[in-house]
Amino acid sequence: MGLMLVFEGLLPFVAPQAWRETFKRMIELKDGQLRFIGLISIFGGLLLLFLSR
Repeated sequence: MGLMLVFEGLLPFVAPQAWRETFKRMIELKDGQLRFIGLISIFGGLLLLFLSR
């Protein structure tokens, strides 16, 4: 969980303007598109956990 917070904080720390623009674009996405992005993130995280074992 702590490592996730580190990764989540990197982009706003390193490139706050790019993070802000990305967030603005995500707000404009439809619910289905956001769900798909969430699903891909879940599978990506599970894959990383599986590979790190």
